[in-house]
Amino acid sequence: MTVLELRNVTWGPKRAPVILHDISFALAEGEVLAICGANGAGKSSLLRLLYRHQAPLSGSVVIEGRDLWQTPAREAARVVAAVLQEQPTDFALTTREIVSLGRLPHRQGMGPGTRDKAITDAAMVRMDLGHLADRRFGTLSGGERQRVMVARALAQEPRILVLDEPTNHLDIRHQLELLRLLRGLGLAVVCTLHDLTLAAEFADRVLILDQGRVVANATPDEALTETTIARAFQVIPRIDRTGAAPRFSFQLDH
Repeated sequence: MTVLELRNVTWGPKRAPVILHDISFALAEGEVLAICGANGAGKSSLLRLLYRHQAPLSGSVVIEGRDLWQTPAREAARVVAAVLQEQPTDFALTTREIVSLGRLPHRQGMGPGTRDKAITDAAMVRMDLGHLADRRFGTLSGGERQRVMVARALAQEPRILVLDEPTNHLDIRHQLELLRLLRGLGLAVVCTLHDLTLAAEFADRVLILDQGRVVANATPDEALTETTIARAFQVIPRIDRTGAAPRFSFQLDH
C-alpha cells in the first residue's frame, strides 16, 4: 500500500533560485528509502516538504491519498513524525517529558492519559532510555539526545517516519541498532544518510539527488553505481561487492 507520494514537486525560497526540481517518488508501507547526495544537493529541503514545514511551489505531497497541505496540521502530525538534526533548546525538560511530547497530536483533554503514558514508556524502553527517564535533556550526550528524539517520534505512532541524518552522534553499535529498529517498525521510513554503506545495507531503495534533481531512485545495487556516485559527489568511487553488503571507498577526481 502506497502511503507517501511526491508528484512533480518543485520548491525554492521566495525570490530565490529553485532548489528542488520536479521530484517524484512513491513509498509503500514498511519500505525504507534512503536519500543520499552531496552537501547542498537538497536533501534536507526535500524532507521539509514531507513533514509539512514548507509547501511546494508546484506539484503535490500526498499522504495516504490526501494532499498534505489540505490536511489539518494536527491530523498530519498523527501520520508523519520527524527526527531532525536540530534538537530542542529547552534543556530543562527531562527525557520522559520530551518523549511524551510525541503524544500531543493524540491527546484528549488537558494532560496525558493512561494510554499516553503507556506509549511513552514503551517508546523509551524501545530506545533503551529507561535509566535516563528523569535526566535533564541538556545533560545527555549527543547520541543519547538522538535516541530521545527517535523515541519521541515513535511515541507519536506515525505511519511515516522522516529522519534527517539519524546516525549522526551515534557510535557504530547504536547506528546499527537504530537502523535495524527502523527496518523492523513496519512504517514507511524516509531518511537522509551520508554513509553509502549503511544506505546500501539497510534501505530498500536509494534516491540520489544532484543539485536538486533525482539522478537515481532504485534498489541500492541499481542506484549506487560508480557512474551515479561520481556524478552526484564529484569523486572517483570504488565499490567492493565481494561481501554480504557493498563497501565504498573514494578518491578525489582531480
